[in-house]
Amino acid sequence: MDIMIGALAGFVCWFLVNYLVAGIYTVDQNERAVKTSFGRAKRLEGVTTADDESLTAALRPEEKQRYAYPVLQVIPPGGPYFKWPWERVHKVSIATQTINMATDLEQHGANHNGTELEAVTKDQLNTGIKGQIRYRVSEQNLYAYVFGVKNPIVHVMGYFISILRERIANFEAPRTQAEVASAVSGVSINDLRKNLRDLNEHMDRECASSAARYGILLDASLITAIDPPTEVESALAAINTAHNEVSSDISLAQASADQKIVQSKRAVEIETLKAQTEVEPLLAMAKQLSELKASGQAALMLYLRNLRLQLYSQASQAVVEVKK
Repeated sequence: MDIMIGALAGFVCWFLVNYLVAGIYTVDQNERAVKTSFGRAKRLEGVTTADDESLTAALRPEEKQRYAYPVLQVIPPGGPYFKWPWERVHKVSIATQTINMATDLEQHGANHNGTELEAVTKDQLNTGIKGQIRYRVSEQNLYAYVFGVKNPIVHVMGYFISILRERIANFEAPRTQAEVASAVSGVSINDLRKNLRDLNEHMDRECASSAARYGILLDASLITAIDPPTEVESALAAINTAHNEVSSDISLAQASADQKIVQSKRAVEIETLKAQTEVEPLLAMAKQLSELKASGQAALMLYLRNLRLQLYSQASQAVVEVKK
């Protein structure tokens, strides 16, 4: 009898320790938690992530139903909370994290041991890319992160790298008017280096849908360096030097042509003004003669007489026709 009572007391103590006391838990400030009961996550019935416009704004219309995940009941920081033995708590850190964009979480030796990512430019130049990705778990779509895929960050990294390589393979910087006029195209890696900010902003826009797809929000892509292979760096430097010299010659020729055009315009303006100064007195005289003619024949003859007398006063000699 005593043995049975002891066994029963031991079972009760074991149950209290393993199921009731162990069922008490807390959630840290930088964590969020979701609870499953018999493997099913507790959710808000009748609500999906497709109803959240701020989350699905970056998705195409046909993708919104494909990535319509249930909205879970999120356990906020605090506690203590309690769970039953048939329930399980999944805690997720929502703190912002940084990872090298060359990191391969499945093959650690890939991409030069995770130090440099390779990509091919539009002129078939193999380049090495260095940088980081800043990301955090989306609290609005914990279902996709916890239950959607086995390793969400692997999917996001693959998604990011595929977009980055496609962008680098087709990247073309805006050309100046001198470059358009000369039809001289630069080396694509130079365009990439000069437009790192535009490249980073493009990646941010293209990856804005990752929160709706995988439950991970990409805060920023920080591409810091794009370098050619060492064996072609000297040749690339020579090409850059030649290209800079050609660009300089084109700029000088364009400046000289612009100066000549300005000078020609100024010369035309001066000659036009000269012609106007000669024409204006003639027009004024024609107007005056028209008014005199309108006043009568006598007024016109009187004007001619006064004009003839003025000419006589200025002449030293005069030849007068005498009628016989």
